[in-house]
Amino acid sequence: MQLTRLIYASTISDELSVEEIKSIVKAARQGNPASGLTGLLYFNRRYFLQCLEGARTEVNDTFHRIQKDKRHKNIVILEYNEITERIFPDWSMGYLPESNTTQTVYMRFANNPIFNPYLMRGKSALGLVKALKETLSTK
Repeated sequence: MQLTRLIYASTISDELSVEEIKSIVKAARQGNPASGLTGLLYFNRRYFLQCLEGARTEVNDTFHRIQKDKRHKNIVILEYNEITERIFPDWSMGYLPESNTTQTVYMRFANNPIFNPYLMRGKSALGLVKALKETLSTK
């Protein structure tokens, strides 16, 4: 199996409630283990930044479903690479909403105090998801 990592950014189509986001995360946590997917979702009420890891076919299939999801628009791939190991081997889907802590982490990888993943390059987005993982792991 060839492992793949995909990091994308998207803009929400409509205002999503916290409950709707929790529903998205719950569905991912329930469905991803059967697909062998792992990853992280970061959200700030305007943008999503998500990292998906797994077999190429599963990552691609999941990304195609996300592209058809009406809750997303302006979907942009920031990084797509074959990998030898996962960042999130034990996480069906980690989730972090924006907070003062995550904003501080974001500032280390961007030149803007306001989270906007469209301004990031792939390398910065990868660094951010790794740092966010550490933030979530220490909570």
